[in-house]
Amino acid sequence: MYSITVNGAKVYKADLKLTGTIVEGLLNNHPVKGDLVKINNNEYHLIYGGASYNIYLTELNAEEKTVVLKINSMKFSLQLKDKYDELLHKLGLDEMTSKKILDIKAPMPGMVLNILVKEGDHVTKGDALIVLEAMKMENILKAPGDGVIKKISAKKGAAVEKNQLLIQF
Repeated sequence: MYSITVNGAKVYKADLKLTGTIVEGLLNNHPVKGDLVKINNNEYHLIYGGASYNIYLTELNAEEKTVVLKINSMKFSLQLKDKYDELLHKLGLDEMTSKKILDIKAPMPGMVLNILVKEGDHVTKGDALIVLEAMKMENILKAPGDGVIKKISAKKGAAVEKNQLLIQF
């Protein structure tokens, strides 16, 4: 059983299975059955209730369980939750999994070779922030999530100790 939130508003409970090209099961406790054919890696065709739907997968983030679909030229953002996500939410533990990181600290002693951002910059997850030399190797520290650089405590050419604050979000 999945909980599917569409465009951040409407929530559906889905218990569907795919056997060959037949998709069937329950959607909000109502029986559904359709014919789903995979055209290529990102494109599908669905016949349901006498209507034809062209489905194109535009984005997929397995880690965050989000999907963006284009169905007959209309975009839909889906957030999927399984029984384990629901359980974590009921127990109040889902907040722990999405804890926002507010600073970057030196993972080891070393020297700051380069600072690739400046205060006020908007960064996205994976953006390179600082080049740190440690044990004659260059290490690029990357943004753990999206955010805005609030303060840069590190100085280019300065030695840093393990766990020393480098950047605050």
